[in-house]
Amino acid sequence: MAGIPRLQGRRPLAGGAPRGRTRGAFALRHLVRFVISLAVLLVASFAMIHLIPGDPVRASLGQAAPIELIEARRAALGLDQPILTQLATYVRHVLTGDFGTSFLSGEPVGEIIAARLPNTLTLALLATAVALLVAVPLGMWAGVRTENGRNRGTEATFTSVTGTAVAVPEFLYAIALVSVFAIGLAWFPPAGKGGPESYVLPVLALAIAPIAMISRISRVETLRELGRDYVRLARAKRLPASRIYLRHVLPNTLTATLTVGGLLLTGLIAGSVLVEFVFAWPGLGMRIVESITQKDYPVAQGVILVYGAIVLVVNFLVDVLLGVLDPTSALKET
Repeated sequence: MAGIPRLQGRRPLAGGAPRGRTRGAFALRHLVRFVISLAVLLVASFAMIHLIPGDPVRASLGQAAPIELIEARRAALGLDQPILTQLATYVRHVLTGDFGTSFLSGEPVGEIIAARLPNTLTLALLATAVALLVAVPLGMWAGVRTENGRNRGTEATFTSVTGTAVAVPEFLYAIALVSVFAIGLAWFPPAGKGGPESYVLPVLALAIAPIAMISRISRVETLRELGRDYVRLARAKRLPASRIYLRHVLPNTLTATLTVGGLLLTGLIAGSVLVEFVFAWPGLGMRIVESITQKDYPVAQGVILVYGAIVLVVNFLVDVLLGVLDPTSALKET
């Protein structure tokens, strides 16, 4: 119906401010923040190896290592140079894709990351997709069922189950899924990366808590939209319920849902460390655990830097997407 707005909140910007100029300022501001955050991340990752108690080279080679070998390794890493020279060299190398060399294997850290990063990203992206595809309809269903205080039992069950699910760490889900479906029922492989069936348990372990969180947010947004005047008008005109929910309510609930989904993606990438360890998944999470336990500091340094950069990039893209989907957020910030 022409009289029913499909999207709420897309009003002319206050004061007659040009929409393009406001969006440009919004994007520029977040770009500056992104660059500053990236610079801080570079400095923090550089400082990591210098904040390790004692000599990191001696710690990685062992206390019995000859002094000549230790000094040669320090010279190869540039640790015998002034601190500002080391920082400048580190930044220059990182910007050209050179993350150093593994203490243990002698492989370039960049090659290790390039080989394992796709496995971690695949898990995180699949878990995010599963979470959104399950949580958005589930949250909308719960919102419609509990509108105006109806179905108190459904509301209590939904809030208690999702609240509990959010509080459980991913690695506990991983252990439980392995115990039940891999060891007990033998439906899926317990560890390793193989065929499509090997993805099921790791993806579920990562997706359960996000499903609970996003569905709670989707329910709240649905309840808020159901109380809007345009929904009352649509119902007064006797539009089909499916059209009201899918064409009018759903688009207005997606801004907050997609924002949280993007933030959860960064959390899943960083939070996959223990899940990958449980499933022996050949991703960056497994590698960072190995590098820390084996004191392979260049690998740990490079992986942490990549994790941090991914988080910053996704957060930046989510902020920009939010400004595009909801121009009022750009206006408020301006």
